[in-house]
Amino acid sequence: MNAPQRDNRLNFSGGPGVLPEPVLDQLQESIRAVPEVGLSVLGISHRSDWFAQVVRELEDNVRQLLGLGENYRVLFLQGGATQQFSMVPMTWLRGSPVAADYLHTGYWSGKSLPEARREGPVNLLWSGADEGFRRLPEDGELAYNPAAPYFHYVSNETVEGLQFRRVLGLEAVPRVCDMSSDFLSRPCEAERFALIYAHAQKNIGPAGVTVVVLREDFLGDRAGTLPPFLDYRAQIDAHSIYNTPPVFAIYAVLLVTRWLKDTVGGLAAMDALNRDKAGLFYGVLDDSDGFYRGHVRPEDRSLMNVAFTLGSPEQDRAFLAAAEAAGFSGLGGHRSLGGLRASLYNGLTREAVARLVQFMTDYRQRARA
Repeated sequence: MNAPQRDNRLNFSGGPGVLPEPVLDQLQESIRAVPEVGLSVLGISHRSDWFAQVVRELEDNVRQLLGLGENYRVLFLQGGATQQFSMVPMTWLRGSPVAADYLHTGYWSGKSLPEARREGPVNLLWSGADEGFRRLPEDGELAYNPAAPYFHYVSNETVEGLQFRRVLGLEAVPRVCDMSSDFLSRPCEAERFALIYAHAQKNIGPAGVTVVVLREDFLGDRAGTLPPFLDYRAQIDAHSIYNTPPVFAIYAVLLVTRWLKDTVGGLAAMDALNRDKAGLFYGVLDDSDGFYRGHVRPEDRSLMNVAFTLGSPEQDRAFLAAAEAAGFSGLGGHRSLGGLRASLYNGLTREAVARLVQFMTDYRQRARA
């Protein structure tokens, strides 16, 4: 049976997400042969000089895009953000008599909590669970512990469509942030964080690689207490080539960072493009007289992920079927929430958003005719 024809440019999936067309073109070529090597990227040794240079350039590109110095180390690890849910508390919470501060703002921050509690005490500063994760906390609701070993939160909740517009926490307490779904989508005052992690399959590459940006003084003397594969210091010393890394995925991230630097013009320019796309999409929700209903309060809306519904599961399914028939992909909501979701990642063009907005406008008019 032949699968229905899809248009890659109209992929609104929450992840893996759409990549920029110029990057896809380069990846297509590299599968046959990387121009400067003559071999397929799928068959180039991770011990080659070429790949060592890929890693070095990518480390530099990430630091440059974030405005960071050499005191920040950049790693390309495996295991997704899920492995970081464990590696962080294994490194900084295990054996601590003092609880780490955590926020529970949605599905993915909730996933980090049981892994942290395996290693040590956790102080849950705030949870939005009782309200269905429809908003983020106000500053006055957060009583941070100035003695906490670190403070952990998620900058953008992919499932519910919530995004912080500010940096949280105390300057004296190391900030650890899961930026998986908005990393390199906007400037983020990265120098105020001790550790940032982000799996690539949203804005910056395919699944298989997780970027970790780590301020070296935060690591301190914690090296050597864990198995080497789970030890940040061992990974730093090996420049992320401790074992066989996902060469293709790392190369894809390199191409995305080149695109961000050389074509887009940096993170401020990327942020302006993303704000424009999000404004266009939220406009069709706000102007629909309640036909389309957003999941979260307007002041906490994500620029990356828009969770919405038409009012009932039956209406949602009918809309999704019509959207798929029109060539739009990835609009189903996350399994934990249901409904619908449009993800507006870096690689998605304004034209694609405009086409979906026009479809949604036409669909509403037909439904109410």
